[in-house]
Amino acid sequence: MPTGSSPPPSFEDVPLTRSEYITTMVHFYRGEMARANIWRTRLDTTTNWAVVTTGGMLSFAFSQPGHSHVTLLLAGALVAVFLGFEARRFRYFDVWRSRIRMIEENFLIPILRRNLISPRSQWRDLVAEDLDAPTFKITYLQAVAMRLRRNYIWLYLVILTAWTGKLHLHPAPAASLGEVLGRMAIGPVPGGAVLAVVATGSIFLAWMAVQMGRQHGGSDEVHGVERSVDRWKA
Repeated sequence: MPTGSSPPPSFEDVPLTRSEYITTMVHFYRGEMARANIWRTRLDTTTNWAVVTTGGMLSFAFSQPGHSHVTLLLAGALVAVFLGFEARRFRYFDVWRSRIRMIEENFLIPILRRNLISPRSQWRDLVAEDLDAPTFKITYLQAVAMRLRRNYIWLYLVILTAWTGKLHLHPAPAASLGEVLGRMAIGPVPGGAVLAVVATGSIFLAWMAVQMGRQHGGSDEVHGVERSVDRWKA
């Protein structure tokens, strides 16, 4: 550097131009969209696993009258495992989805309306802080409830219906409810205990889908709640 000349300005000393800012936001939006799409695909994968497993278990259970109804109870347990996997993946997906909705609500919508006033003035600080220290926007139980409401509750309804049908039809059509109850027994475990466990689990799943879903406002990957700052300060 020649003697007497001033040092070049640092990056922080040069203000961003309007076009530089918009270009950066566009690329940032595209990057977050790509991340969200990848995790959305992973959600579909676990759902497919659950559907295929349920279908296979149903086919096996009803293929022979001698096949035990325990197969369908095992199907419910395996679906619960897939639900746990999917809830974990959904929490990660929701991180990118939340950023996308924040940008859409506070950057793209004002541009489209040609009213350059963001609904939430501090949205840039929230996104910047989340980039510096990413946080989940929903709890694990909320993620379980949301995936349960959207997909898995229907699988459980199919399994429960098939289980009751299996008990009634095989090995021969039952003549009374007492006979159905007797068929519920699993080894030394009486049918009444099995029925109590299944009923308790079904009630818990229904409560989880309704109550925990309400706590999250009923939102999903489309209907964001990014104007609620509390989610971003978890």
